[in-house]
Amino acid sequence: MIELNHIKNIYFIGIGGIGMSALARYFKFQGKNVAGYDKTSTPLTRTLESEGIQVVYDEAVASIPEDFTHLEGTLVVYTPAISKEHKQWLYFISREFPLKKRAEVLGLISKGKNTLAVAGTHGKTTTTAILGHLLKETGAPVTGFLGGISEDIQSNLILKGDEVIVVEADEFDRSFMQLAPNIAAITSMDADHLDIYHDKEELDKTFRDFAALVPESGTLFVKNGLPIEGITLGIEDDADYTATDIEIENGTYHFNLRTPKGIIKDLRFNLPGKHNLLNAITALAMAIQYGSPTDEELARALFSFKGVRRRFTYKIKTDELVLIDDYAHHPAEIEAVHQAVREMHPGKKVLAIFQPHLFSRTRDFGDDFAKSLAKFDELLLLDIYPAREEPIEGIDSVWLFDQIKMNLKRLITKEQLSEEVKKSDASVIVMMGAGDIGEEVEPLKRILLNER
Repeated sequence: MIELNHIKNIYFIGIGGIGMSALARYFKFQGKNVAGYDKTSTPLTRTLESEGIQVVYDEAVASIPEDFTHLEGTLVVYTPAISKEHKQWLYFISREFPLKKRAEVLGLISKGKNTLAVAGTHGKTTTTAILGHLLKETGAPVTGFLGGISEDIQSNLILKGDEVIVVEADEFDRSFMQLAPNIAAITSMDADHLDIYHDKEELDKTFRDFAALVPESGTLFVKNGLPIEGITLGIEDDADYTATDIEIENGTYHFNLRTPKGIIKDLRFNLPGKHNLLNAITALAMAIQYGSPTDEELARALFSFKGVRRRFTYKIKTDELVLIDDYAHHPAEIEAVHQAVREMHPGKKVLAIFQPHLFSRTRDFGDDFAKSLAKFDELLLLDIYPAREEPIEGIDSVWLFDQIKMNLKRLITKEQLSEEVKKSDASVIVMMGAGDIGEEVEPLKRILLNER
């Protein structure tokens, strides 16, 4: 068992990942010597560098800073997505350095502490961010590891003490099995990561295994209707915690929360979409179970939450034009974005720009992608972002494009994006995907503001 107290140097292979960078920031704050490798320079890696963390972009062994080539006192943290042919990975393996996955390190950090974990194929990043915000704003001594950049703190790490740990419990590669949560929630269990799990039944089993990690003295919350027993969460239904009397005023949800102990009235929440409202209910239930103070303080904290970057983020919001940036990369998430857009912008023509993520996910959910994307008024479809995968024969954006039953659809490259958007008369534009489409948002925003 590694004792983190005895570790001086921590080197991250894949430091630019959203979860990895939060850990890097945490250890830098703890006074450790931190550095890492990533394939390309991004806004996130540049932010790490500005915070005093060295990042190298060449996988050659010679690029590893000297401090991290000493076996004693050094820990190497790696992302499961790294190639096993990676030169630095092979170097550390051959010299028997201690290597840990990100999830294993989170398990070490949270061991023996009051841990609140949010799992689910969708919703966990936003829910974790809301929960961390609620606890921070109501005075809890919390450290929060987020899977996205919170707009409130412009970071993926909440640091306000170390007695309580809030963590996103990632099902990819069964990473969440490294945790020992006192309070946990499962927001959704839609089929995903079938390159890891092969079928929905195996994914369901792993979620049940995660649920079993919660001790009898702990608490498990589940979305109403999931096939796992726990305290239920819902919207205008018979769940243990459910939103009632929902109204929308100027893009803000106004609602009451019915709990097993009574009703919390006059809650306000600024993120659009029923999926986000359910995320808020989940976070509220977990905060209440933890022991957050008065209803008034919780209500004030919830209303002040600004959101998570690339989760239905408004980049332009005027009466004439709306541009939304979202991380949606699964059919269920696209459906949720569509519901939110129609609810918040009724009667408006909506252009969707989508970049598929992973060849395997596109193959596994081709029919569902086609159905969800066809609900928009117009579609621009980009090439598949491969991430960690090699191409799969016969699976590309042309294959997906041919399945989408709608008239206004075009298959484009990123280089054609701005010119193709100019051809549209849609007043609401939604950009979706988990690849590098996010890098196209700001340039498109500047062009649109100049053009219209």
